[in-house]
Amino acid sequence: MFFVFVFFRPAERSGEDVDIILARLKVVKAFEKFHPNLLQQICLCGFYEYLEKGITLYRQGDIGTSWYAVLSGSLDVKVSETANYQDAVTICTLGIGTAFGESILDNTPRHATIVSRENSELLRIEQREFKTLWEKYRQCMAGLLAPPYGVMESAGSNDRMPDKDNLSTDPLNYMSKNLNKVPSEKILRAGKVLRNAILARAPHMIRDRKYHLKTYRQCCVGTELVDWQLQQSSCVHSRAHAVGMWQALLEEGVLNHVDQELNFQDKYLFYRFLDDEEEDAVLPSEDEKREAEEELQETLLFLSQIGPDAHMRMILRKTPGQRTPEDLEIIYDELLHIKALAHLSNTVKRELAGVLIFESHAKAGTVLFNQGEEGTSWYIIQKGSVNVVIYGKGVVCTLHEGDDFGKLALVNDAPRAASIVLREDNCHFLRVDKEDFNRILRDVEANTVRLKEHDKDVLVLQKSLRPSSHGNVPAHFKYTVMSGTPEKILEHLLETMRLDIHFSDPDPALDDFVLMHCVFMPNSQLCPALLAQYPTQNHPPTSQGSEQERMDYAVASKRRVLNLALRWASLQAHHLLEDDTALSFLEELYGFVSNDARVLRPLKELLPELEKIIRQFPDDARTSQKKHKVLLRQFSSGEERLAKKQPIRSFDDILLKVYCSDHTYTTIRVPVLATGREVTAAVADKLGSTEELLLINLNASGEKQILKPNDVSVFQSLGVNGRLFVCTREQLDSLTPLPEQEGPSTGSMSSFELMSSKDLAFQMTLYDWELFSCVHEYELVYHTFGRQAYRRSTANLDLFLRRFNQVQLWVVTEVSLCGTLSKRVQLLKKFIKIAAHCREFRNLNSFFAIIMGMCNPAVNRLSQTWEKLPSKFKKFYAEFESLLDPSRNHRVYRLTVAKMEPPIIPFMPLFIKDMTFTHEGNKTFVDGLVNFEKMRLIANTIRAMRHCRSQPFNVEASPASKNPQEVRNYVRQLSVIDNQRTLSQLSFRLEPRRA
Repeated sequence: MFFVFVFFRPAERSGEDVDIILARLKVVKAFEKFHPNLLQQICLCGFYEYLEKGITLYRQGDIGTSWYAVLSGSLDVKVSETANYQDAVTICTLGIGTAFGESILDNTPRHATIVSRENSELLRIEQREFKTLWEKYRQCMAGLLAPPYGVMESAGSNDRMPDKDNLSTDPLNYMSKNLNKVPSEKILRAGKVLRNAILARAPHMIRDRKYHLKTYRQCCVGTELVDWQLQQSSCVHSRAHAVGMWQALLEEGVLNHVDQELNFQDKYLFYRFLDDEEEDAVLPSEDEKREAEEELQETLLFLSQIGPDAHMRMILRKTPGQRTPEDLEIIYDELLHIKALAHLSNTVKRELAGVLIFESHAKAGTVLFNQGEEGTSWYIIQKGSVNVVIYGKGVVCTLHEGDDFGKLALVNDAPRAASIVLREDNCHFLRVDKEDFNRILRDVEANTVRLKEHDKDVLVLQKSLRPSSHGNVPAHFKYTVMSGTPEKILEHLLETMRLDIHFSDPDPALDDFVLMHCVFMPNSQLCPALLAQYPTQNHPPTSQGSEQERMDYAVASKRRVLNLALRWASLQAHHLLEDDTALSFLEELYGFVSNDARVLRPLKELLPELEKIIRQFPDDARTSQKKHKVLLRQFSSGEERLAKKQPIRSFDDILLKVYCSDHTYTTIRVPVLATGREVTAAVADKLGSTEELLLINLNASGEKQILKPNDVSVFQSLGVNGRLFVCTREQLDSLTPLPEQEGPSTGSMSSFELMSSKDLAFQMTLYDWELFSCVHEYELVYHTFGRQAYRRSTANLDLFLRRFNQVQLWVVTEVSLCGTLSKRVQLLKKFIKIAAHCREFRNLNSFFAIIMGMCNPAVNRLSQTWEKLPSKFKKFYAEFESLLDPSRNHRVYRLTVAKMEPPIIPFMPLFIKDMTFTHEGNKTFVDGLVNFEKMRLIANTIRAMRHCRSQPFNVEASPASKNPQEVRNYVRQLSVIDNQRTLSQLSFRLEPRRA
């Protein structure tokens, strides 16, 4: 919706448009420190620009006309010494939140060439408007632009980081220099609240203690502090989380170890609060204790948000030799979500976890290294931002959290191509030194086994030592597939398959293949390849040895093929009906196994399992099941929406209403996989039209998307209130949304305010579980790699994702249509209660949808309403909102889920984000071989979803309710406004903008 408003010319933008743009820009890093008035001006004059992958925005030497900020995607910065584009070197990549192009201030030529690395969205401000903003807000913008327009200090040698040798010889000195000496007010207050709360609730924890004949005055014990914190709040997720929260206090000197150790430990060690350091420390008064009790939950919530970072810093400050296996696992988990490392194998990431060094600098303007110096380290920005400066050209770009720099000089043994200057105070980095970097590359190559055919790699394996679980059995090497041709990967997995486990038992390597094979080895290739691996009289085994040994090898080969086939068929489920090749393969395999089972007992034991699968799809059943079960349009009301959801299958038919420009419609029946061309042809045939028609997805705000003729399952592109239209090209501009697309004009509070919040949450959970259960694991693969390429439907996944948007809009719609202040306050309370029960039912999808609905600008700006909300509910909301914190790749959410037992309805958009992150950061094929490491990473995410529904949802656990059917009907037919402009206008009518 944001994009629509930025397309408007500045003069055409209303106050509501500006507010919508402002809400989006506030979360962009480049603007987070801007004054609100400056942001408002940017909203008035900025333009939206979309670049597809590989587009050159401008070239080095061009005269600039605009300034840019990256809203999504990334762009490469290329610099050439000769101004020849062909020999340009990529010096860095600009990520989300990066700003660039300030050379327009003095009309100097562009210092670098900018090329989109992926599909990217930019905010663009033209030169005249940018100069006006610069003149008016120079002081505010100087920090963003930096030299030569901002302020830069060159750091002396004493500001440079010590090398690793110096660091390891005196780590305490290094750490103490980097710890804050003066506590911030917020941390100081947090320490005081915790101390006073402990003295109010458990005063015995702070007392004089004796150890080795020495008395330590007014101390706490580390383990007791962790125990106490875990008992106080659900926002403390684990002992490690609590350690991080205490470490945050220790770093700033609000809590101190009695012997000045700088790492908080969950052990019998003594710690003292800052207020107890003095001999005559004053105990808190009753009023202070009461205040502490009131502030405790808010304080713990604050510490829970900063604790993980403090814990990570504590681990990274340890020298590599001091890190425990648990420490390495935490670092490794952090590295999995850093975009700069996405292309590296998990093996390399695990190695990096052991050698990464934490580095921090306090002052903006510090020079990290200079252009021309020898490259000795590679850096990843953990916090803050830096400017990339080239002599004679000034600042060519800015890098932010998650970006990396310095690797090129290490790989090429070349001097630094640019200088790196801190853009802001208190920047944190992860550093890899050249020696460690090269050793890791050497070790990885030394442990890489390459199988070649005709002098070309066909299979690449990573060798690692697997320790034995039994003391009397020696450790042995494990070989993990990194890449290979599809056939060689299949052969390797079959050869190394364990025969002592059942096909339904977990086997990650086989599971990776079965989940992901559709990407690189579709059924049309897999089925013949599997049959070719099954020894028969016509295809005897190629093994050597005695007749008995050859027989044993043949039996083992047959069992392995059968095992993999059963594993594959079990996952395919109804997808088997979509592919005649798959069923023909199973029938042919069944024939081979039936013959062999008469004399081979091991095969006889597995034959019933194969027979069971074949019997599910006899010839007559296949014909009847493919008689296209008609599915009514998902967006219609009626009894069919109240029925239990069944999976939509690719061979089903669907009834679609397709509208004309005069708002008349025709109903057509087409396959779920129908393309845009087929839908248009069916409509034209029914209308008797010979004109060339366009198929349009028209949403409630009037935004039009022309659907491509080859797009499959076109109905899946529709939003919550979206509709399909056909028209000629001449009629395109005159298309308008249907009145029904506008959504309700009155709220439904009168209907659901008397319904129990717990009942509403349960019925929402029941409906979400039905939708979630319909999503096949393959749909996640097709969604990630593009369903168009596979001609497969992701209808069930799209319905589940659309439900998230619908619940979110429901919250905004109800609040925006509630004209009475007191009732709006009651609505907020109701939604907070429903969200709390959704979390109780482990329905995180609806939980997040409700909270994100309350974060919508149309609701969030209603200050008079929020002011009236009781403090108890404000605290609940603050805690819930903290779970939305995206920092460290949604760490808070992930910690919350880790504590839950299935069944869980997860926050589905985050699963999609994880898989997209892996997909875009790693090539599917490397040197012509399947990148199986990428397949493994994506399969891990799918397995996490599988874990969420590994236990059934207990439908019988429904809370006692007077009107369960009424509640059920209500939550399945939510009526919403799917137009952010309309919602903002309604919001401004409720509470006009204050002067």
